[in-house]
Amino acid sequence: MSNEGKKVKAHYTGTLDDGTKFDSSLDRGEPIEFTCMAGQMIPGFDAAVKDMEVGETKTVRIPAAEAYGERDEAMVQKVPVAQIPNGDQLPVGQTVYMMGPGGQPFPVFVKSIEDGIVTFDMNHELAGKDLTFEITLVSAE
Repeated sequence: MSNEGKKVKAHYTGTLDDGTKFDSSLDRGEPIEFTCMAGQMIPGFDAAVKDMEVGETKTVRIPAAEAYGERDEAMVQKVPVAQIPNGDQLPVGQTVYMMGPGGQPFPVFVKSIEDGIVTFDMNHELAGKDLTFEITLVSAE
């Protein structure tokens, strides 16, 4: 029985290939809720949940292309510090939020500030990484 189009709740733990945990609904004590196959989740996660039974647990490895995509070097931008308000105070090695063209904030990683130039990386932090999820389907309605 397919869960496509159903509102599902699932607990999950996500790890990288080296075993590092990057996210877990169990740590928050709250399962994630989404409509299966509606594009609210990364494609590989949606596909994994689609044919699961309530109460079932499975482990899936999702290649980068079906997760957050491959890294795109065009998403690494260099901007003169002088063009950014308080640009010299940007936290190197941290993510900040910039305003997009539509006024909505989007995350950018401050890679470096050197010689008056800020290097921003706008790739998702998990881009280019294969992800492993242990998923337990809690409910499907």
